[in-house]
Amino acid sequence: MSRRALLDDCFLHDKDRLRHDQALEILRDGLKPITGSETVALVDALGRVAAHAVTAPRLVPASDNAAVDGWAFCHADYASRSGRLSVYGRSAAGHPLERAVPPGSAARIFTGAVMPGGTDTIAMQEDVTVDGDTIAVPAGLKPGANRRRAGEDLAEGAEVIAARRRLTPADIAAIASTGADKVQVHTPLSVAVASTGDEIVAPGSALLGPAQVYDANRPLLLSLLDGLPACITDGGLIRDDADTVRATLQDLAERHDVLITTGGASLGEADHLVETLDELGTRKAWQLAIKPGRPMMIGRIGDCAVFGLPGNPVAAFVCFLLYVRPALIVLAGGAWQEPQRYPLPAGFDMTKKPDRREFLRGILRETEQGLVVDKFARDGSGLITGLREADGLIEISEDVTMVSKNDTISFVPFGSFGLDA
Repeated sequence: MSRRALLDDCFLHDKDRLRHDQALEILRDGLKPITGSETVALVDALGRVAAHAVTAPRLVPASDNAAVDGWAFCHADYASRSGRLSVYGRSAAGHPLERAVPPGSAARIFTGAVMPGGTDTIAMQEDVTVDGDTIAVPAGLKPGANRRRAGEDLAEGAEVIAARRRLTPADIAAIASTGADKVQVHTPLSVAVASTGDEIVAPGSALLGPAQVYDANRPLLLSLLDGLPACITDGGLIRDDADTVRATLQDLAERHDVLITTGGASLGEADHLVETLDELGTRKAWQLAIKPGRPMMIGRIGDCAVFGLPGNPVAAFVCFLLYVRPALIVLAGGAWQEPQRYPLPAGFDMTKKPDRREFLRGILRETEQGLVVDKFARDGSGLITGLREADGLIEISEDVTMVSKNDTISFVPFGSFGLDA
């Protein structure tokens, strides 16, 4: 399937108003990776998406080895000699004892060192009494104590990393432990971000009038994109001039896989952004049954996917996290990521309309009874202060019309979206 057909098929739906779960289903089931692959050094692989599964070519660790500093011996000898053993040799990490330890003897051993032949158990050094050429080990030590087995971490042929997984620091360490210094990953998406509207003024400029505001959305989205498997272009401010809008959108779409805009996303909005999208490509105006957010545009110009987010900063933030972020990860080769939710008692009372899912800015608070979550006192979708004070989002489902204190509600920490609170 071509990229253009993929985008067309994905964004089609036959509903006037999409529920949150329906919008997710359309994206989750319809989007596929659109990027190629390349081989990169492990030091450059953090956050990238594995193009293929990585398997272990050998056992990790390769040999039985010591988990602690201590003394290695045969447990049967230890048991039959009441814990008194003769001292024989030394095994350090990188410097194994090449001779087997004779019966009735113990070798000094250090963490990570290969277990000498003839040994199967290690006593921690602080538990052992040394008396000249003999040691005394207390009773009660189990066979195999403090020994790490060969292949305990990874068996030969075991899957280390699944295809489509975004690589974490721990993943990179696991790949390195197999001896590999490179990994094949998907190439990054190319993503452009632009703000629209004559009322928007770039930060650093003087306000031109009482009806104008500084552009908070573009810095917000550029920051949210940081760390994703994407190369980002700041597309700047697009003024409400038909020729400028057309030329800018055409240029950005030709050079990028994805274009993200803010403002002018309402259904039937008679502005140049909407008209140009209709002229240059296809536009689907999604009316989402959520708060904040509701109007959102999704479509394409040529082979470039276009996401038109609401103009209010909080709505743009929430819609990006809920819909655009997971969509970008899939387009970049990754698996669909569902944020982790936690049940917590509410620290507030509220009523809400039915048939609409709401995402409130949630603030965690410690009480004598344990952790509770409060909502930011003001619900306006232009109040960035709520985002700064929040630790995550409170998710209230469509069927709930009232929340009382101590009701169990769903809390989605910003960490579930890869963000620090």
